[in-house]
Amino acid sequence: MTQIRGMLTLDELANLVEEGAVETVAVGFTDHYGRFMGKRFDAEFFLEDVGAHGTHGCDYLLTVDMEMEPVPGYKFANWELGYGDFHLVPDLNTLRIASWLDKTAFVLCDVESDKTHQPINVAPRSILRRQIEQAGETGYEVMAASELEYYIFQDSYRAAAQKGHTDLEPLGWYIEDYHMLQGAREEQFTAAARRHLRQSGIPVENSKGEWGRGQHELNIRYADILTMSDRHVIFKQCLKEVADQQEVSVTFMAKFASGQAGSSCHMHLSLWRDGRNAFAGEEQIGPVQGSEVFRWFLGGWMAHVPEMMVFYAPTVNSYKRYEDGSWAPTRLAWSYDNRTAGFRVVGRGDSLRIECRIPGADVNPYLGFAAALASGLDGIANQIEPPPIFTGDVYAAQHLPRVPYTLHEATDLFAASDFAQQAFGADVVEHYTHFFRTEQMAYDTAVTDWERQRYFERI
Repeated sequence: MTQIRGMLTLDELANLVEEGAVETVAVGFTDHYGRFMGKRFDAEFFLEDVGAHGTHGCDYLLTVDMEMEPVPGYKFANWELGYGDFHLVPDLNTLRIASWLDKTAFVLCDVESDKTHQPINVAPRSILRRQIEQAGETGYEVMAASELEYYIFQDSYRAAAQKGHTDLEPLGWYIEDYHMLQGAREEQFTAAARRHLRQSGIPVENSKGEWGRGQHELNIRYADILTMSDRHVIFKQCLKEVADQQEVSVTFMAKFASGQAGSSCHMHLSLWRDGRNAFAGEEQIGPVQGSEVFRWFLGGWMAHVPEMMVFYAPTVNSYKRYEDGSWAPTRLAWSYDNRTAGFRVVGRGDSLRIECRIPGADVNPYLGFAAALASGLDGIANQIEPPPIFTGDVYAAQHLPRVPYTLHEATDLFAASDFAQQAFGADVVEHYTHFFRTEQMAYDTAVTDWERQRYFERI
């Protein structure tokens, strides 16, 4: 076996297929929401054909809404163009056992044009790859981690849907942040998730109760930024499918319910060169000893948050999480080891890194990390200075700039951003602007329970 448990080479997969231990290979990529799309192949056919030549998928998958309806108005794919195919190319570096599924392996794909075999610019993994290439051209390797929070419910997904996703019973019944007793009651699910992740090429650090009833966090080990993004999306798929098997449910909504803590995805980043952390240095920046690279990367990341916000907070629900005093950041400030700040700097020396607490658990990691990396690299290129370090309660600092209030506001900032066009290309900005506006319109035209409760009798 390869060094990380659960990861496979093609030869190792062939041996497992010969032994009868693997019969199916799931081949997938993520759409704009971060959901897996793909096919399941007979393992022998995968070895004979798909591993070397890839497969095809309908290009409408990068133009659908949450209900899988093709949305008009995209230039990339539409009815007039006939919704043709794109090419799904397995990245064999991601080939692994999917231990939570019976006799199954899994591989992630890059999405390429079926005609030119060039990367599809608007595919999320392609967008991150482009930023990694930009970092590489300046000599940097990028290391990253993402910390995902989620809620666990006694209700199965089917039962939750039948109840209209209301009156669900959380697996824990009081706030359990770091609480070992309540956490033990959730071990039937959480221990299985840790075990399957570890056995499927995703090394695990720990899990713990969080600040909501039935809310939990499971942390996996950091890696290079592309590997970390791949681990992130497989993590979510694994937890959902394990929950399905146990007839419970998990949600990665940024804000599941009013009055409950939101679920975050804290993103950690550092740049490395020649085997050393390029953020480490002798310059004293408040209590932080760091380098100019650290300072400028932080400055660029912070400066571009408003126009990049849609990539950190991609749904209407995302913005419900940003409440003062809720552990979610509401203002743009940085501090050292201060959980009220949107940017929390932690570690020292080779462990020095920037933790951005703005993204929610609904973030697509390829897009979120691409936005962070593009912003930080621009900070280095243009020597963008961060604001002065903030000490104290950021929630009380009403003078500080606030994160955008709504998806509508954030989409407008993204659409008008010269920096977004420069970093991602005009086609990507146009494509995702349409995607986010479509998401906003779906919400704006929906009749909600809130409206019925408020207006049914009393209006």
